[in-house]
Amino acid sequence: MLLRRTYPIAVALLAILLASARARADAGVILNDSLDTSVARITGSGHSAVYFSRICPASPVKLRLCKPGEQGSVMSNYTTLGEDEPFEWNVVPLNVYVYGVANPVDAPLFSSPKIKGALEDAYRDKVLAGYCQGHTCQSSNKAEWREMVSAESERTFYILIVSTTVEQDQKLIDEFNALPNVNHFNGMARNCADFTKRVIDTYFPHAAHRDFINDFGMTSPKAVARSFSRYAERHPAMQYRIVHYAQLPGTIKRSSECRSGTEQLYHSKKLLVPMAVFAPHELGVVTASYLLTGRYNVEKDFEGHATIRETELADQLKLAKSDEENEIADQLGVEEAKERADVLGTQQQWKAYKESFDAILEDAVRDGRLASRDALGHVFEKINSHGEPSIDDQGRLWMQVEEDGRTARVGLSQSDILAADSDRKLAYQVLLASVNEVLKSPARRRPTLAEFQQSWELLQEAGAPAQVESASLHPPANFRAASLKRFRFLP
Repeated sequence: MLLRRTYPIAVALLAILLASARARADAGVILNDSLDTSVARITGSGHSAVYFSRICPASPVKLRLCKPGEQGSVMSNYTTLGEDEPFEWNVVPLNVYVYGVANPVDAPLFSSPKIKGALEDAYRDKVLAGYCQGHTCQSSNKAEWREMVSAESERTFYILIVSTTVEQDQKLIDEFNALPNVNHFNGMARNCADFTKRVIDTYFPHAAHRDFINDFGMTSPKAVARSFSRYAERHPAMQYRIVHYAQLPGTIKRSSECRSGTEQLYHSKKLLVPMAVFAPHELGVVTASYLLTGRYNVEKDFEGHATIRETELADQLKLAKSDEENEIADQLGVEEAKERADVLGTQQQWKAYKESFDAILEDAVRDGRLASRDALGHVFEKINSHGEPSIDDQGRLWMQVEEDGRTARVGLSQSDILAADSDRKLAYQVLLASVNEVLKSPARRRPTLAEFQQSWELLQEAGAPAQVESASLHPPANFRAASLKRFRFLP
């Protein structure tokens, strides 16, 4: 959620999650939160897509192997992409899908409809020019190619990752490039989860499947993720792990956890009450089905598989317990807990950060950099309502804010928020609001400990005296390598 885009974290994502493309590559199921719009208000089903580390876009509708230095892609289909031709799927670079920009260091620190719209328009003009000339594609918010630009602006999502071979990747490229890319979307039988299932089964036959009972005959994103997770856990050589992206703070409505069919009926009062009145017997069947066979918590799955090492320790721990090697099991349990804590943090660590942040807020109010504690909750709204975003020639995001007769320009990314020409007071307020958003959020809506620590350091730097040399506000050359060693996905 927060400033996860401090320089080292962004570089690390490039170097690790998507690295080793030649020696070992990855593919994965993306499980997106529900946006709670349109039909999703009733179903809560979310969205499903596919991630590749060694497959890149030859165009938005063709695939190829990545070249050195490229960071992979995300492939997805929707009800309608809204483009001039009815394509079944598009593929975008991973960085565009996650951040909305080619370089993660230029990703926004927070989001609003204006900011996401600017990123979408830049991608449309640069990449989709030959596919998006019609009025609907150009301007309609219902053109779903927009959901493939800066996904973390509008939702939390997880990537369930396993290793692949170059032969598997090439097979998928050949198959999908040879087939017609024509949309036949059908919510019952050819939806986004069916598409993901089809792609994953090209790699690993029968690794993903529908939950016929809990989704009433359809395929849901959660069923594909759950079945793929169980398949990966049964095959340790696949090096199963999960990456978590929390939705950016800002003014865009918070996404909600995606659900299966019976799960939505079980949890949703607007559906549960009518069923209790008019279909009490069916409600009992739905409840039993969900409780006995339909439960899956992807956040808990992430907590147990946040690194390859954690997954390996968990497998070794199971073997030690089955062999009644109690002393070894105890040692492995300690190692596994430490690995998990290094990624997620402990309650004590998060509590300490909250206490320290409280003191920082007091200082900010006292010295006038923040009007009041209550003003913290309105920072993003104020910037969005009084500002206009722009993207400079280098692809960097800025916001021009006018308030009380004063014009201020502030950088929106970690590469520019503390630049010499970025308003220092406004930048500090953005960082305060972002850290505050993380510290008050539940686990599934906050970044990992390592990411937060980088963000915390940036906040402290922003709070330093104004006379600090602007050059010192950017990481030195050796800071990149040192930070990579701390990142959670290093092999």
